[in-house]
Amino acid sequence: MLITPLRSLRARFAILVASVVLVLSCIFGAAIGESSISRLEEWTGLQLGEAAFSMVDRLDRDMSGRSQELAVLSELQALRNPENVGEARALLNDLSDHFPSYSWIGLTNASGKVVASTDGLLEGVDISARPVFTNGLETTFIGDVHEAVLLAQLLPNPSGEAMKFVDISMPVRDAAGTLVGVLATHLSWEWADEVGRSLFEPLQKRLPGLEFLVVSKDRTVLLGPREMIGKPIGIKLEDHPMQNWSVVHWPDGTKYLTGFAESLGFEDYPGLGWTVIARQPVKLAFAEARQLRNEIFAWGALLSLAFAAIGWFAAGMITRPLKEIVDAAARISEGADVRIPLLTSTREVEALSVAIRHLVDSLTRKRTQLAVVEGIAYRDTVTGLPNRAALQKYVETVRTADEQQPSFGVLCLDLDGFKPINDRFGHAAGDALLHEVGLRLSASIRDGDIAVRHGGDEFVLLLRLRPGESVRNVQRAAERIIARLAEPISLAGEAITIGGSVGGALWSGGGFSEALMLADEALYQAKGAGKGRASFNFASNESVQQHHTETV
Repeated sequence: MLITPLRSLRARFAILVASVVLVLSCIFGAAIGESSISRLEEWTGLQLGEAAFSMVDRLDRDMSGRSQELAVLSELQALRNPENVGEARALLNDLSDHFPSYSWIGLTNASGKVVASTDGLLEGVDISARPVFTNGLETTFIGDVHEAVLLAQLLPNPSGEAMKFVDISMPVRDAAGTLVGVLATHLSWEWADEVGRSLFEPLQKRLPGLEFLVVSKDRTVLLGPREMIGKPIGIKLEDHPMQNWSVVHWPDGTKYLTGFAESLGFEDYPGLGWTVIARQPVKLAFAEARQLRNEIFAWGALLSLAFAAIGWFAAGMITRPLKEIVDAAARISEGADVRIPLLTSTREVEALSVAIRHLVDSLTRKRTQLAVVEGIAYRDTVTGLPNRAALQKYVETVRTADEQQPSFGVLCLDLDGFKPINDRFGHAAGDALLHEVGLRLSASIRDGDIAVRHGGDEFVLLLRLRPGESVRNVQRAAERIIARLAEPISLAGEAITIGGSVGGALWSGGGFSEALMLADEALYQAKGAGKGRASFNFASNESVQQHHTETV
């Protein structure tokens, strides 16, 4: 018995094991991956938020420090006397040399004219209309980032990019408190870039793709990627007030893990409302977690294959005894004389093999009994020939066969003079005579034909017509049977001669009872014409008769 491979218990067990391992690996991989991404997101977000806070705190401290430095400078006597220009210029140059972030430092008189400056730049120029002067007349002024048009043309600019500065200015008063001028400075914005690089370069080695930005109070990018400087940032960080980091979709279509911190000032310095942002593409930020998840999936696939192989061999060990039982049962169904093996590999298999052995033995006994009963039911006890019930079963078998139904010659035979012999010698002798007739009829037919005792001294024969045979073969067979029955029979010490009359017809695809009736009518015709002869009724079987006649 053939079993589709995928329907076998062994294959299904291996597939089940592999599927369970693969599903569990996918579940654990997804769970671990999502957990790792969540933890990594929080850990990296906190790092970015802390880095942004460190930078904004550093900027605030530096701005406060520069403001305090200039406040101390403004108290020096050299700057309180506008007439001492040379000493003031030397002092300013010395400060610029020690703090290169000062691009320009200048001292004006009370009317706004520059009287001393670093390297003499803008000396004699009236800056009374500039915010750096007007805002520094009363108190310390710290202005936001801007471009200095006049200085941009005078200061060296190796990069060629627009120069940006932060203004710091404050009033200069004499000992009596009278305003004598304004100390004004332009702090180079490159200082902020240097602060950012010093803080973020170590982080960039651990966080690939990390960038930092400085955003003004009006949400304009002051420092960051070149293509973004001077443009609105395009995101709202106020949407996340409860933490200093979040995952944000930026205008460039990329999702970034974004940390941020706002300037709060330092000591007396109130701050300029700057916001420092540190961002990293999510694709890079979560790359390790996704790689871990993919590795778990890959290992899960490999383990599923490995466990499938283990399941295949384990199932083979479990199903091998069952296969032996199945093979033995299949051979028994094919008619082989074998027994179900008694297997003791496991308690369950042993119980199964014992139960099936008992079942098969019981079925075998019942089948033998049924065969005996069936033999009695379908066999005539006197002649040993099949009986009328066997004929009906044979006809039904021919009708229900899958192949095309063959043609048969139907012969009805009736013994001549049987009743006088039975009356003379008795029923026992009559039965012996019928038994001899049965033997002669059995010897007169071929394989595939059937001779039946239909009742009393009447017999029916079905003779299969092979391809190429004609109805003439049926007639010849009837003549041989008549001649064989006419031979003497030894009965009660005497040689008895008995004959028979035959009526024939053809049966092919129609109703058998109709063919049998035609043969019976032909038998009566033979009886009426004299004993020991055959008559054939093929009138209603012209198509069959013509088909077989043409093949002669």
